Amino acid sequence: MTSIHQNTPKKNNYSIVLSIESSCDDTACALIQSNGKVLAEAIHTQREHNCFGGVVPEIAARAHLSHLPGLVSSVMQTAHISWHHIDAIAATCGPGLIGGVIVGCTFAKGLALAQNIPFIGINHIEAHALTVRIPKKNLSQIPFPYLLFLASGGHCQTIVVNAIGQYTQLGGTVDDAAGEVFDKVAKMLGLPWPGGPALESLAKNGNENSFTFPKPLFNRKNCDFSFSGLKTAVSNLIDDQPYTGSLPKQLAADIAASFQKTITETIINRLQYAIEVTPQITTFAAAGGVASNTYLRQKLFQLAEKNNLQFVVPPIEYCTDNAVMIGWTAIEKLILARTKHIALDDISLLPRPRWPLSEISDKPIESAKDNL
Repeated sequence: MTSIHQNTPKKNNYSIVLSIESSCDDTACALIQSNGKVLAEAIHTQREHNCFGGVVPEIAARAHLSHLPGLVSSVMQTAHISWHHIDAIAATCGPGLIGGVIVGCTFAKGLALAQNIPFIGINHIEAHALTVRIPKKNLSQIPFPYLLFLASGGHCQTIVVNAIGQYTQLGGTVDDAAGEVFDKVAKMLGLPWPGGPALESLAKNGNENSFTFPKPLFNRKNCDFSFSGLKTAVSNLIDDQPYTGSLPKQLAADIAASFQKTITETIINRLQYAIEVTPQITTFAAAGGVASNTYLRQKLFQLAEKNNLQFVVPPIEYCTDNAVMIGWTAIEKLILARTKHIALDDISLLPRPRWPLSEISDKPIESAKDNL
């Protein structure tokens, strides 16, 4: 890979991180500064899986390997950045589909070793959790602690984000993740993959009061989620419909709208309890791919408003998997390490298919906010 503008000094004192995300089916790369400015980003959404109705891990890993070199070259050329401008290279090291995680992590380590730049391994869940702290124009960065609802195709958790590396999980799904259920119900309705966005679009044309579905764990005195029973109820309803061939369009829209309403009301009920058991929290945040659903976002905003909480959610493009959140998490860690005069290099960190937040750190560390 040819570097460019080798003799051009930095224009400011902000740290710059090159980041890579490859935990599922999106191959992404970004360059981000410690003031939150995204210098360049590129993403390749793998269409190779569409005909299978879901992600095929082996195909995903090979696609990451094929597209990563070009994406890195692209962002560096777009930002007019050369290797000596970069303070660290970061990559997702888990959790995720292990083939893709290995490809991205190993590729990033190879770049770091070749260019003698520190490597920072990032937990994918932690990156989602910290995305809401990326500085935004004319808005102050949200402080710790805050309550986070993280929901995607593989994760559904309620977490108190106490500080960088300090997370308290209040509850999680006992079966399917919310995003997984969105995708599976969409497939039942004959919608293309990925199903979440397609189901939301279809639901706009439906009557959300057409069907009544169960609300698992509703009003239970805990912060857990369960969606498997809801998914089964939708499947049974579809099987019971008197039709041949594909579902009539209006019927499919009514089912989609009723499902979306039910899963949203279930989520809101579970989050209300989480808010009640964390009275010290003043900020409520949402992240992950499911948080890009505009119907749900509006209900989450209303929940926060009802409880006198500040509501924060990333832009829709940063709710789904992206390299910007990986780079920002590395920035947070890099600044904190410099503040404490600690060398930060995770070159020995191994890729992991599972990596709970509880295994990131065993002691609290303060915010890096004031050091930006």
